[in-house]
Amino acid sequence: MGVERKFVKNGFDKTQMAEYFSKQLERAGYGGMNINRTPMGTQVTIFAEKPGMIIGKGGRTIHKLTHDLETVFSVDNPQIDVQEVKVPELNAQMMASRLAGAIERGLYFRKAGHNMLRRIMESGALGCEIDIAGKLTGPRKRTEKFVAGNMLHAGNPAMELVDKGFAIAIKKLGVIGCRVRLIRPTVKLPGRFKIVEVTVPQESVPAAKKPEGIKELVKSAPIAKPEVKKPVPEITKESVPEEGHSGNIEERLHGDVLEHKHSEYDYWHPASRTHKQEE
Repeated sequence: MGVERKFVKNGFDKTQMAEYFSKQLERAGYGGMNINRTPMGTQVTIFAEKPGMIIGKGGRTIHKLTHDLETVFSVDNPQIDVQEVKVPELNAQMMASRLAGAIERGLYFRKAGHNMLRRIMESGALGCEIDIAGKLTGPRKRTEKFVAGNMLHAGNPAMELVDKGFAIAIKKLGVIGCRVRLIRPTVKLPGRFKIVEVTVPQESVPAAKKPEGIKELVKSAPIAKPEVKKPVPEITKESVPEEGHSGNIEERLHGDVLEHKHSEYDYWHPASRTHKQEE
């Protein structure tokens, strides 16, 4: 058998086993399964809301399931392990089965979808998508979708990080399919980041300087004394020392300065200027 045929056969067998468990363990709250093939045999892990009903009285039910896997599905040395689901709202298969059961009991599909979406998101799921397809309100088939939060649709993360569940509701007008896809709160979505605040140790933080009060600032500030302007002495003819000048001298008061002019020169100059003594 080629590699491609082997992969297709393994996927087909897994789908048939999932359908078989969903019919046989419907009352026990079947929530999916996981298959691990080892050299010692095939380990089949079943997730359920009520593990006691799967085991049965004295282990009869689990022995019957093991025998059916070995004879009907030709599983090599099957070993069944049952694990309890603590939060059913975070299991897509359980929610799909409950949604199909509510629609079969006559609950309006839109109300059932919104109620199921609200329950899943209130349980802490990062995102949820519910698809209800079939003859919902008219003679033709259509699909109704309910979405909340973040959802992955493509790539390897959509295959590994998204939990999927599918169930069928049998109505009078036909079959209605219910598909539930959700992301559990423990999943780390790719490309998401958060800002972490860095805390600085208290030893390295310098001590803050104590602000000075108003009184301290007033005391430390120097008091500026007002400048007292000294009166400018009035310059008069008597205040200018007499010096020996040759020739006639004309005097005048130019502002506050006493000036004079010699007859030998044509310009005025302050009378206080030192004159050159003639020899």
